[in-house]
Amino acid sequence: MKGKPENRGGRYLYAITTDAGERTYGDIGIEEGVVYNISDGRISAVVSDLPNRKIRPERRHLAAHQKVLRHLMEKSTPLPMTFGIIADSPQEIRKILRLNKNAFVKQLQYVAGAVEMGLRVTCDVPNIFEFFVDTHPELRVARDKFLGTYREPTPEEKIFVGRMFERILNEDRESHTERVEAILKDRCLEIKRNPQRNEAEVMNLACLVERCAQEDFEATIFETAKLFDNNFAFDFNGPWAPHNFVRIDLKF
Repeated sequence: MKGKPENRGGRYLYAITTDAGERTYGDIGIEEGVVYNISDGRISAVVSDLPNRKIRPERRHLAAHQKVLRHLMEKSTPLPMTFGIIADSPQEIRKILRLNKNAFVKQLQYVAGAVEMGLRVTCDVPNIFEFFVDTHPELRVARDKFLGTYREPTPEEKIFVGRMFERILNEDRESHTERVEAILKDRCLEIKRNPQRNEAEVMNLACLVERCAQEDFEATIFETAKLFDNNFAFDFNGPWAPHNFVRIDLKF
């Protein structure tokens, strides 16, 4: 194929697309490699050549991976692949396309015309435990009884208060998340909950949104944030390739 350098090393896989033609995207890949399609006639794998078959998850490599996906997102919605998938040859790439074709086509149809938007809501307070003590009488009573005395609390008492805090924290997270999801569900094709990364994070949602509804989705986020007091911070990001909505157990 014209414009594609010969390479006996690995082929790094970025995404699967519905663009079945043989084409190149320029030297935007990892190690400034030329990114191009390997097609089976209906779908294509977006790849670039690597001098070897190993790659470290360094920031520059992760950034190049995301750069290729952003470029693809300008025209359509690809199926993003997990970082680090490398095939030995174009023939192996075509084998991946053949073995997974039905799953790829089904997933491409599902995400067509959509983007992924992220929403993180955090409890923006100096001390999350003290905030919950102030807002939950049950926890305040337990704190004062077991931790507010002049004696050193026993390990069992600390565990009791800690478990109560965790229970109340998770109950509040569930309540707040259900409230937000109920508002957003009509603006999204699908909502996925991701794990919270710290105690202050109330929810971490991935939302599959139609491109034509993106502005409406963002406006709804602003309106939803007004329903919460100043102790909560809303942060949305995107659009991204639909990483959280690719459900394929790759066959090799």
